[in-house]
Amino acid sequence: MTANAGKFITVEGIEGVGKSTNINAIRRVLDGRNINCIVTREPGGTDLGEDIRSLLLGHKHQAMSSDCELLLMFASRAQHLAQVITPALKRGQWVICDRFTDATYAYQGGGRGIDDKHIALLEDWVHGNKQPDLTFLLDTDVATGMARVHKRGATDRFESETIAFFERVRSKYLARAKQHPSRIAIIDAGRPLSEVEVSIRERLNLFLEHCQQ
Repeated sequence: MTANAGKFITVEGIEGVGKSTNINAIRRVLDGRNINCIVTREPGGTDLGEDIRSLLLGHKHQAMSSDCELLLMFASRAQHLAQVITPALKRGQWVICDRFTDATYAYQGGGRGIDDKHIALLEDWVHGNKQPDLTFLLDTDVATGMARVHKRGATDRFESETIAFFERVRSKYLARAKQHPSRIAIIDAGRPLSEVEVSIRERLNLFLEHCQQ
């Protein structure tokens, strides 16, 4: 890959879809192609972002308003872009990010009910036309996802939400995929892990072939 060929890949989905495991699978494919990449996450990715993550995911601020939650998400994202994502892409590195703005539309839009126009305003302000080059939407039914979450033990502030909340989140994710079919690849994450990884590799290899054209 050339020095200016940095690409931005994001991985999305409700709780329990296996994002961390499948991000490792994506990284193995890129490593096998000798593509220099970094893995990061949202909210977080920087020291400041991780502090904001603690506020968002912890149980201390149960009375946090939806608008406050939305603004904190974009505050973390602004720092993440300035400090990590944009510099890495400029260096020619590929960036794999666990969630990005699609998650905000899904969780704060679909889940909390915030109007898309408010999210779009912040999106335009914080990163404008800078969008992921490829997004994997790991999708499974809410019952399956939450069963996996509860097997892990203690839940964070989002994981403690209702089934109805996550149904709205999932619906919004799928709506986003319909709006952006060339960027967002839906992967059935309810299947055995080996099958999920095969689907991811196939879609990623197609993307890599396109990048080399």
